[in-house]
Amino acid sequence: MTLKIKKGDRVSTTSGKDKGKKGKVLKVLPKKRQVIVEGVNIVKKHTKPTKDSPKGGIIQKEAPIHISNVMVICPSCSKPTRVGHRIDKAGKKSRVCLRCEAEIGKK
Repeated sequence: MTLKIKKGDRVSTTSGKDKGKKGKVLKVLPKKRQVIVEGVNIVKKHTKPTKDSPKGGIIQKEAPIHISNVMVICPSCSKPTRVGHRIDKAGKKSRVCLRCEAEIGKK
Protein backbone atom coordinates (compact mmCIF):
# COMPACT_ATOMS: atom_id res chain seq x y z
CA MET A 1 0.00 0.00 0.00
CA THR A 2 1.69 3.21 -1.15
CA LEU A 3 0.99 6.55 0.43
CA LYS A 4 1.60 10.02 -0.96
CA ILE A 5 2.98 11.29 2.36
CA LYS A 6 6.48 10.30 3.44
CA LYS A 7 8.51 10.64 6.64
CA GLY A 8 10.11 14.09 6.81
CA ASP A 9 7.43 15.91 4.75
CA ARG A 10 6.04 19.20 6.07
CA VAL A 11 2.27 18.91 6.36
CA SER A 12 -0.70 21.04 7.37
CA THR A 13 -3.68 19.66 9.32
CA THR A 14 -7.01 20.15 7.52
CA SER A 15 -9.47 19.03 10.20
CA GLY A 16 -9.85 18.15 13.86
CA LYS A 17 -8.88 19.97 17.04
CA ASP A 18 -5.51 20.98 15.56
CA LYS A 19 -6.85 22.32 12.24
CA GLY A 20 -4.35 24.64 10.54
CA LYS A 21 -1.30 23.50 12.51
CA LYS A 22 1.84 22.68 10.54
CA GLY A 23 4.55 20.20 11.37
CA LYS A 24 6.99 17.58 10.16
CA VAL A 25 5.94 13.95 9.70
CA LEU A 26 7.81 11.88 12.31
CA LYS A 27 6.40 8.45 11.43
CA VAL A 28 4.10 6.89 8.83
CA LEU A 29 1.85 3.93 9.69
CA PRO A 30 0.82 2.59 6.25
CA LYS A 31 -1.33 -0.33 7.42
CA LYS A 32 -3.50 1.97 9.55
CA ARG A 33 -3.22 4.85 7.00
CA GLN A 34 -2.07 7.20 9.75
CA VAL A 35 0.82 9.58 10.36
CA ILE A 36 2.42 11.04 13.47
CA VAL A 37 3.08 14.77 13.04
CA GLU A 38 5.38 16.84 15.26
CA GLY A 39 3.35 19.11 17.57
CA VAL A 40 -0.07 17.91 16.34
CA ASN A 41 -2.65 15.80 18.22
CA ILE A 42 -0.84 15.98 21.57
CA VAL A 43 -2.26 13.60 24.19
CA LYS A 44 -1.43 13.07 27.87
CA LYS A 45 -0.32 9.58 28.78
CA HIS A 46 -0.21 8.33 32.37
CA THR A 47 2.85 6.17 32.99
CA LYS A 48 3.67 3.82 35.84
CA PRO A 49 7.05 3.96 37.56
CA THR A 50 9.67 1.82 35.78
CA LYS A 51 13.45 1.41 35.91
CA ASP A 52 13.84 4.07 33.21
CA SER A 53 11.52 6.59 34.87
CA PRO A 54 11.30 5.80 38.61
CA LYS A 55 8.75 8.55 39.27
CA GLY A 56 6.29 7.73 36.52
CA GLY A 57 3.74 10.52 35.96
CA ILE A 58 2.02 12.20 33.05
CA ILE A 59 3.84 12.67 29.76
CA GLN A 60 2.69 14.45 26.61
CA LYS A 61 3.24 12.83 23.23
CA GLU A 62 1.98 12.97 19.66
CA ALA A 63 -0.77 10.53 18.73
CA PRO A 64 -1.44 9.28 15.17
CA ILE A 65 -3.78 11.23 12.89
CA HIS A 66 -5.48 9.84 9.79
CA ILE A 67 -3.70 10.55 6.54
CA SER A 68 -6.83 12.10 4.98
CA ASN A 69 -6.66 14.91 7.57
CA VAL A 70 -3.28 16.26 6.44
CA MET A 71 -1.97 17.88 3.25
CA VAL A 72 1.62 18.16 2.09
CA ILE A 73 3.07 21.69 2.03
CA CYS A 74 4.88 22.32 -1.26
CA PRO A 75 8.48 23.49 -0.65
CA SER A 76 8.44 25.88 -3.63
CA CYS A 77 5.02 27.59 -3.33
CA SER A 78 4.67 27.07 0.49
CA LYS A 79 0.97 26.15 0.23
CA PRO A 80 -0.89 22.96 1.16
CA THR A 81 -1.37 20.90 -1.97
CA ARG A 82 -2.39 17.53 -3.31
CA VAL A 83 0.39 15.28 -4.52
CA GLY A 84 0.61 13.83 -8.01
CA HIS A 85 3.18 11.64 -9.74
CA ARG A 86 5.27 12.21 -12.84
CA ILE A 87 7.42 9.70 -14.70
CA ASP A 88 10.49 11.16 -16.40
CA LYS A 89 12.18 9.91 -19.59
CA ALA A 90 14.48 7.62 -17.62
CA GLY A 91 11.42 5.91 -16.10
CA LYS A 92 11.93 7.35 -12.61
CA LYS A 93 8.73 8.20 -10.72
CA SER A 94 8.67 11.41 -8.68
CA ARG A 95 6.11 13.26 -6.57
CA VAL A 96 4.92 16.66 -7.83
CA CYS A 97 2.83 19.54 -6.47
CA LEU A 98 -0.48 19.76 -8.33
CA ARG A 99 -0.57 23.57 -7.79
CA CYS A 100 2.76 24.65 -9.24
CA GLU A 101 4.05 21.40 -10.86
CA ALA A 102 7.25 21.56 -8.76
CA GLU A 103 8.90 18.36 -7.58
CA ILE A 104 8.36 17.43 -3.90
CA GLY A 105 10.96 15.71 -1.77
CA LYS A 106 13.83 15.70 -4.22
CA LYS A 107 16.87 14.12 -2.55
